[in-house]
Amino acid sequence: MAFPDRRTATILLTTLLIAGLCLAVYCARRIILIFIFAIFFAYLIDPVVKFLQRHSLFFKSLRGPAVVEVYLAFVILVAFVGYSVAPRLAKNTVKLMDEAPALMDGLSNGNIASELRGKYGWTEEQELRFRFFLARHKEQIQHLAPTIDRYLSNGLLLLSWSILIPILAIFFLRDGGRITEVSIQLFFPANRRVQVRAVVSELHHMLTGYIRAQALLCGFSFLFYAGALLLLRFPYAFLLAFLGGLLEFVPVVGWTSTLAAIVGVGIVNHSHWIWMAALLLVWRMVQDYAVMPLILGHELKIHPLAAIFAVLVGAELGGIVGIYLAVPVAAALRVILRMRQEERAEQSHHCSTEISLTAPPPIADAIAN
Repeated sequence: MAFPDRRTATILLTTLLIAGLCLAVYCARRIILIFIFAIFFAYLIDPVVKFLQRHSLFFKSLRGPAVVEVYLAFVILVAFVGYSVAPRLAKNTVKLMDEAPALMDGLSNGNIASELRGKYGWTEEQELRFRFFLARHKEQIQHLAPTIDRYLSNGLLLLSWSILIPILAIFFLRDGGRITEVSIQLFFPANRRVQVRAVVSELHHMLTGYIRAQALLCGFSFLFYAGALLLLRFPYAFLLAFLGGLLEFVPVVGWTSTLAAIVGVGIVNHSHWIWMAALLLVWRMVQDYAVMPLILGHELKIHPLAAIFAVLVGAELGGIVGIYLAVPVAAALRVILRMRQEERAEQSHHCSTEISLTAPPPIADAIAN
C-alpha cells in the first residue's frame, strides 16, 4: 500500500485546511469583531427602524429611507449633545489633567489623607488608618498612572471602532435578509437549506432577546448612575449617567471608563467622589452577579447560573471579548443542539413509521387470510 493512502491524505488536507482557517480567523479577529459588533448594533436599532417603517409620514413601508431617518436623528442628537457639553467637558478635562500629578503625589506620600480629614471632618485615627492603607499599597498606586494610560488608549481604540461600527451596521439593516439567504445558498446544499433557515430564524430570535437584555441592563445602569449622582450633587449628572448607561454595552472597559470619568469629575469639582466610587463598586457587584444573570437568563431561556458560568469561562478564554460573547455563544449552542435533537427525534419517528407500514402482518392475520 502506498503511503500516504487516499484516506490519510484526505484527513491530512482537511486538518491543514481547518488549521489554516483558524489561523486566518485569529489574524483577522479584530476585523471580525468589528463586524460582529456591527451586527449587534443593527439589532439594537432595528426596532426603531421597523417603527419608522410602519409609521413614517413620507416613506411608509420603505426600509431604506427608515434607516436614513434613524441615522439622521442619531447624528443630530450627537451634534446637539456635543454642542451643549463639549466646551465645559473640555474645560474640566484640562483641569483634571493639570491636577492629576498633584493627586498622584498626594496618594503616593499620603498627604491626601490630611486633605480629606479637613474636608470631611475625619478623626486623627481615621487619617492614620488611611495613611497606613496608602503606605501598604504604595507600589500599586505608583503603577496607577500607566494603568490609566492603558485604559485611555483602549478608550481611544473603542472610539475609533464606534465610528466604524454604525457605518457597517447600515448594510446589515438594509440587506440583512438578503445577505443571510445568499450565505445559506452558498455554503449549504439544497437538501439542508430548510433546516438551516429554521436554525437561523431561532438564532435571530435569540440575538433579539440578547440585545433587548443588554438594553435593559443599560437602562438600569442609567437609572442608578443618575440617582447616585443627583444624590451626591455631582455636576453633569444626567450626562455622566447617559455615558455610563451607554458604556454598559462594553464589558470591563465600559464600566471602568465610567468609574474613571465620574471619579475624575468628582475630584475636579470637589464632590463626594469616595462615596461615589464605593457606590459604583457595589453596583458593579449587584449588576454582574444578580441583575445580569437574571435578565439574560429570562431573555435567552438559560439558567442564571449558566449565564454566570459562561461569562467566567469567556473571561478566562477570551478576556474582555470573551465576556461579551460568552452568553450569546452559549445561547446559540443551546439553540443549535436543541434543534438538532428535534431533527433527530423527527427522523427517528419517521423511520419507525416507515418500518411499521412496511412490516409483514402478524402470523394470526396471515393464517386468517
